[in-house]
Amino acid sequence: MPDRFFLGLGTGENLNEHIFGMHWPPSDVRRKMLQEAVMILRLLWRGGAQSFRGEYFSLEKAQVFSLPEKPPPIMIAAAGGRAAELAGEIGDGLISTIANDSLVRKFRVSDGGSEKPRYGQVTVCWAKTEDEAKKIAKEWWPVAAIPGELMSQLATPAEFEAVAQFVDEKAVAAKIICGPDRDRHVEEIESYRKAGFDHVYIHQVGPDQNGFFEFYQREILPKFK
Repeated sequence: MPDRFFLGLGTGENLNEHIFGMHWPPSDVRRKMLQEAVMILRLLWRGGAQSFRGEYFSLEKAQVFSLPEKPPPIMIAAAGGRAAELAGEIGDGLISTIANDSLVRKFRVSDGGSEKPRYGQVTVCWAKTEDEAKKIAKEWWPVAAIPGELMSQLATPAEFEAVAQFVDEKAVAAKIICGPDRDRHVEEIESYRKAGFDHVYIHQVGPDQNGFFEFYQREILPKFK
């Protein structure tokens, strides 16, 4: 189906970048790099041979030969105010995992951000009981309890595993909606709407995807029709 794809970008994580053997820059530099990278993408999507000289990236007569009929929207991930402002300036929309109205306001008042879509990610772990969901969430997604700034700095899976040893079920459950309590799921989704998000997507943690879909079809989606 058309118009179902968008490209989500952010300032990155060291986990994905350390393999190049380069210094992992601080967040303010990464925001500048992201801005240049988006400029390059939009330039290449114009077609033809394109050159670019930036502070961080350069191109010499680069060309994309298989151009889409319409360039995909670029959604920018943000967890803080400065990133949200940048998302409004360079992106076609916002992605965030934080139901924060201040962040949404910064996005909307930044240059061009007022009417762009705003996607909120809600992470849940559905299971038949809350205790079962907590165990699954701890096993499958302990990173939920790792602070975002630390998440972006860890370089290897071994480092993530080492940090995850200090995370318990209680800490993970404080960040993830665990279990079959319909009202808790609805309340979390509603918090994003109140914060100003106009789209919410659900990240289900764990192997029972069929049970999750049936639960949401039966208990959650009717609350939002």
